[in-house]
Amino acid sequence: MSGDPRDRYAVAIIGGGIVGLFTALHLARAGAGPIAVFERGFLSSGASGRNGGGVRQQWETSATVKLAREAVVAWRRFPKEFGYNPYFRQGGYLFLAESDAELAQLDRVAAIVRSSGLPIQRLPADRVAHYAPGLALRTLRGGSFLGSDGTLYPFPAIWGVYEELRRLGVEVFLRTPVLGISRGEGADLRLALERSTVVAPKVVNAAGGWSGEVSRLAGLEVQNVASRHEILATEPMKPFLDPMLIRLSDGLYLSQTMRGELVGGLTVSHPTGTMTGMPSSLEFLRRMGRAVVELFPNLRGLNVLRAWAGYYDDTPDGMPVIGEDPRLPGFFHANGFGGHGFMLSPASTVRVAKSVLGEGTDLDPALFGPGRFLGPARSGSVERLQPG
Repeated sequence: MSGDPRDRYAVAIIGGGIVGLFTALHLARAGAGPIAVFERGFLSSGASGRNGGGVRQQWETSATVKLAREAVVAWRRFPKEFGYNPYFRQGGYLFLAESDAELAQLDRVAAIVRSSGLPIQRLPADRVAHYAPGLALRTLRGGSFLGSDGTLYPFPAIWGVYEELRRLGVEVFLRTPVLGISRGEGADLRLALERSTVVAPKVVNAAGGWSGEVSRLAGLEVQNVASRHEILATEPMKPFLDPMLIRLSDGLYLSQTMRGELVGGLTVSHPTGTMTGMPSSLEFLRRMGRAVVELFPNLRGLNVLRAWAGYYDDTPDGMPVIGEDPRLPGFFHANGFGGHGFMLSPASTVRVAKSVLGEGTDLDPALFGPGRFLGPARSGSVERLQPG
């Protein structure tokens, strides 16, 4: 929106991606206004406009599976609720394992997902190709498949929530970075903008890959790390791949859009942090091209139309950070989603809003709370299923 921010809000949200927008929506519907959202770039300039659109319920923790199941329900009803169609297509997720260790990981995931009531299938190698015609099986040991997982188109989802926020009177300020956060008078927090200062008793950090920087503006050291991940889209071809396909060994993921394009990425090591920007690299194109042809030899010669990059917002245990920071009352986290903030956003932001409103949530603070990193060092990873 244009115009200048007012001096004071009930809640100020930093980050205008899908997590920040959904959080504002839940708060506005609860009557928590006036609410402002401050976005450093344009709408969809961060990870919300740069992701592969995957929505899955196959996770290693039952708490994440619960959020994902709720998110699937929300994405299914999104067109009716908002009047925008994100084209959520439930073609399933197909995980591929090429070693005994990866098979054991899929067995653990399947047990957790099945205990949550979802009909996940563990597949022998010769059954995997049923869901991915033309897939080379020479290194494959097996897989898992859940048909209610799927993919969506991110941009209509962003537009739908944004238009509903406008209708509800939430003020969304684009190209408005927050430059400083300090304690104001009483319980207020003060946000320094380029040309003014805004105060609010509640501030939400939903800045995605920039969330660590935003926390440090408030004087808080956090464990979040921004990591750059790359993605590409090919020219359209005849539809052949219904599910999102994920190979555990290198994090490769691949899906086919309704227009026939193949969209996917894999893990390539880059320096952490946001200072290097979001370019795409020749190394990624080389590795992704080789990997796709290894899986589908008949795709040799398929042209790449475009490639881009975005940031994951990673935490040491692979779990998001949700709730009030015990070191700074009034400062709330809605970050640390890795590369999966979009898929989990409808359900996770309900909990963020409840936390801001002072209501209890069903999230275990030992898994999700910002205070979990303030005690003795945690060993190992809680949620390791983080491909891409």
